[in-house]
Amino acid sequence: MTTHHETTPRPPHQVLDGTDIARVVTRIAHEIVERAKGAEDVVLLGIHTRGVHLARRLHGRLAQITGSEIPLGTLDITMYRDDLRLKPARALEHTEIPPGGIDGKLVILVDDVLFSGRTIRAALDALNDIGRPRAVQLAVLVDRGHRELPIRADYVGKNLPTSLREAVQVRLSDTDGVDAVLVGDRDYTARSSQALASQPTEPHLPE
Repeated sequence: MTTHHETTPRPPHQVLDGTDIARVVTRIAHEIVERAKGAEDVVLLGIHTRGVHLARRLHGRLAQITGSEIPLGTLDITMYRDDLRLKPARALEHTEIPPGGIDGKLVILVDDVLFSGRTIRAALDALNDIGRPRAVQLAVLVDRGHRELPIRADYVGKNLPTSLREAVQVRLSDTDGVDAVLVGDRDYTARSSQALASQPTEPHLPE
């Protein structure tokens, strides 16, 4: 029975669709306006890659709600990761800080999945080299648990309890042609080329 289980890992199943993701982004935008008392000094920074696309969507919702343009930027954390020696080299992305900078501002980092917390630790290190914000908050589409560092999100689209043998796949129309969040066995994701053949890009396995 064990051998059979190992050769037939559970395929991904969808937990959020495009409508769900749009609703989540809208809700988080309203929560930001409420907690930031209008969001006048908010700066959004999307963490590459899918965090950038989510930040852009959040930026659009905030503009609709507040009637003003919230500064938007991007953050590349590649050189701040603590696993550089353990994984293949990654292409550097662009860090783009809005013209007004981040000094004295409420910076909201945006990412797709919160897992171990190491990505966010790297983002905080990157921010430290850029400026000194008044405060830093975190907005994520999915919190899957299994934290290794004392980091939590201030805005969460969906809390998604998972096991370590599972992989969370976030797909966004900007990069993948469809909006969806899927959960399945990590072994299936790694071993089933048929499951990935129809996808334009490889699924994101957040760290």
